[in-house]
Amino acid sequence: MASLKDIRKRIQSVKNTRQITRAMKMVAAAKLRRAQENIVNSRAYAYRIYSLLVSLSKMQEIKHPLLEERAEARIRVIVLAGDRGLCGSFNSSVLKKADLFIRSKRQAGVEVTVDVIGKKAFEFFKNRPGFGKQHEGLLGKSSFAPTSVVAGQVLADFTDGAFDAVYLVYNEFKSAIQQTVTTERLIPISVTQVPQGVTALIQPSENDEYRKAIFEPSKEEVLEALIPRHFKTQLYRAVLESIASEQGARMSAMENATKNASEMIDGLTLQYNKARQAAITKELSEIVGGMEAMG
Repeated sequence: MASLKDIRKRIQSVKNTRQITRAMKMVAAAKLRRAQENIVNSRAYAYRIYSLLVSLSKMQEIKHPLLEERAEARIRVIVLAGDRGLCGSFNSSVLKKADLFIRSKRQAGVEVTVDVIGKKAFEFFKNRPGFGKQHEGLLGKSSFAPTSVVAGQVLADFTDGAFDAVYLVYNEFKSAIQQTVTTERLIPISVTQVPQGVTALIQPSENDEYRKAIFEPSKEEVLEALIPRHFKTQLYRAVLESIASEQGARMSAMENATKNASEMIDGLTLQYNKARQAAITKELSEIVGGMEAMG
């Protein structure tokens, strides 16, 4: 049985841990608020440009190499995870989903190259077959410029015929307690599987008046300008979604850890009081026994 001193030390240790988890929860909550603001600001533009390209791609007279479906012989999968742990199942869920998706593609005879964003994704895939590049510096300040550079490199590889499609696996932010692992094809643009925010925007563009719109300059030139911007914007939006999801997951994980620590402290305190009472009772019994022996 543990001594009173050992129990006191353990109680103090758990209290120190609880202070740390409380602080981490508060930090994650503050970062989550900022991340949510960034998502709200980016989603409107990202979804609008996505819906415009989907509507344009449905026009029969529109032809563009970046919109044409290719037989998938070689694809690139970009896996987006976090740089740190202590965020529940945030990293493990996206890595598991990405691994299953990659396995299914390879079983279908597709050659898969895996690019990663985030240290946890790098640690998971670095020694696995098909590992391509690690894109660093996208999760820190979450600015558009470095994401745009990475997107430009991937788009150039696609244009050169290095692969036939680009997929992105990431955590889409729903709320502070809910994140959904999403697999999204960025290039060629999918007109059937689109984010929910895009679906509502596509409906008004299905009428004849929109289809008969006059483009200045030509439709092809509009597409040449929009498609690279679309790719960069969607990748940036996914980075922001992942950052917010990570902070939400970390806030929930630290809240649960704080509750568990409090419950553990209550249990240890009860154990301490019982042990203390048992020690007092034993001492009293020894005193009474000694007095009776002397009498």
